[in-house]
Amino acid sequence: MKIAVAGGTGLAGRLVVEVLRTRGHAPVVLSRGQGVDLLNGSGLDAALTGAETVVDVSNVTTMRRSVAMNFFDTAGRHLVGAAERAGVRHLVTLSIVGIDRVKNPYYAGKLRQEEIVRGGPVPWTVLRATQFHDFAGQLLSSLPGPIATVPMGRLQPVAVREVAEALADLALGSPQGMAPEIAGPRVESLVDMARRRIAAGGVRRRPVLPLYLPGGMNSGGLLPTGPGPRGTQTFTDWLGEQRTTARND
Repeated sequence: MKIAVAGGTGLAGRLVVEVLRTRGHAPVVLSRGQGVDLLNGSGLDAALTGAETVVDVSNVTTMRRSVAMNFFDTAGRHLVGAAERAGVRHLVTLSIVGIDRVKNPYYAGKLRQEEIVRGGPVPWTVLRATQFHDFAGQLLSSLPGPIATVPMGRLQPVAVREVAEALADLALGSPQGMAPEIAGPRVESLVDMARRRIAAGGVRRRPVLPLYLPGGMNSGGLLPTGPGPRGTQTFTDWLGEQRTTARND
């Protein structure tokens, strides 16, 4: 089966491509390096010729609402339009748990992406996942200054590989609409995750100051609200992997 992966060179995308290949399929990576640009649509029609399914894990790194909205709106419309023209039978899109409950500039873009998929002509599945185990480290890397002010809140972090496996399962099945949310096995404090990530090495050592932000994050807005698949790798397990990798480098 020919399956196209938008964002197939990113954190989750690389693993989706790997999983699909190990299962005997032929994933096609939609990226600028492969001559495909989601923002202007160039190369999309040719890349999707003969594809039965598209997995969209495309992403933009930003905390500006205008940038996120522009990327997900433009890329989403181009991808859905090209998928319709190619006769794609299933569009699988990765989204985030809680984006409709927690106000965040980036989440506004993801909500727009979901709207385009749900309102489009291509049969679809949207999988919302909780934050990846990498999230605390990514947050720390984005925070300047001698003290890291980390928002208080609870997460149920999940391994990106387990999300990639779930996306591959969905891509090989029938469209589901909104799929059950996927999350990790354990609820964690984001402040505690940040402190433990610093202690594990690989990120700059500095004090972590808890920051209270009113809104959905403090009341569990980023936690799953119903039953669904749960990963097995805990944040502790993942940290152990990072330490082992650092020692071997």
